[in-house]
Amino acid sequence: MPAPKSPRASTPSAPATASPARATIADVAREAGVSKATVSRFLNHRDTLLTPDIAARVERAVSALGYSPSPMAQALKRGRSRLIGLVVADVTNPYSVAVLRGAEQVCQEAGYLVMLFNLGNDSGREREAMAALASYQVEGFILNTLGRDPEAAAEATRQGRPVVLVDRRHSGMQADFVSLDNAQAVQMALTHLQAQGWRELLYVTEPVRGVSSRTEREAAFRAGCHPSQQGEGRAALSGQTFESQEARPEAPDAPVLALMAALQALRERAAGRPAAVLSSNSVVTLRLSAAMARLGWQWGRELGLVGFDDTDWAPHVGPGISTIAQPTHDLGRLAANCLLERLRGLSLAPRQILLPGTLVARGSSRAPANPEALRQEPTPP
Repeated sequence: MPAPKSPRASTPSAPATASPARATIADVAREAGVSKATVSRFLNHRDTLLTPDIAARVERAVSALGYSPSPMAQALKRGRSRLIGLVVADVTNPYSVAVLRGAEQVCQEAGYLVMLFNLGNDSGREREAMAALASYQVEGFILNTLGRDPEAAAEATRQGRPVVLVDRRHSGMQADFVSLDNAQAVQMALTHLQAQGWRELLYVTEPVRGVSSRTEREAAFRAGCHPSQQGEGRAALSGQTFESQEARPEAPDAPVLALMAALQALRERAAGRPAAVLSSNSVVTLRLSAAMARLGWQWGRELGLVGFDDTDWAPHVGPGISTIAQPTHDLGRLAANCLLERLRGLSLAPRQILLPGTLVARGSSRAPANPEALRQEPTPP
């Protein structure tokens, strides 16, 4: 939503005037000299029950007062709010914004409005979000939350409101689920890095802590770095996982400093073997790029990189960042379509829809031009 405009400064000679209150049905009734029930009949196109004189008086009153009935009130009288609640873990994450756009487009086409609640990565607010949206009589929920409070979403289903989960599962909850195929996406990234000649890998993720998408990607990374069989002429991948912590006001540089140390440790552990990083999302990729800049290193030279999420800025960082593009718009559209089908009465077992990712190869993962040069550790400025 756009930020509210700043109020204009007023001068002593021009005092601000209060905006007129919105006319109510009671105001119309007084103006026309009739009852509220009579006004209601007129507004609901039942003026055939009224005499032409009374109908004309009500029409003049409506016009004079500029009265318009509340869409919310009318919808609730019909038992429908035409509202969909969307809860996201972090609205600053480009992934969440892209999913929102896809969902919102489908909802608007179907005559629904989307109400957004941003958790700010605070899992303790999930119940607050569900309760707040429920108070507006939303007809269903699309959830892209951390999934650490399954009881919050379960309450919605007990109230008869359908729920669709995006990207993150809720333990034990039976609901439609739409997500990237995380195992396929990680395997695609590892195959690409291996084909380009990178051998020692580091997977950098936000704290896993039971978030299903993070758990799935980390498990796929560990499995890919320790394959049971190796093809002919293909060297095995070796890898470790590092959890990037959130920035804190008292130590805003701490995450970057920790990542700098992790990247230096990766180079040391590689001992001259080409080393690369797999980043779990665009937020982590930005932190990694800040750490690389502080070290004076460049992607595709000292270290390789493939990151989840193909953002607008990915082609413009260093030699261009190789990414796994998620079909975010399609995920949002599918989630909204699943929810609308439930609202229209579809009754069947919960569905799981997994979409493949797409590799976008750029300079950050190009084959090392001179692997022997990697044996010389550059000195940060």
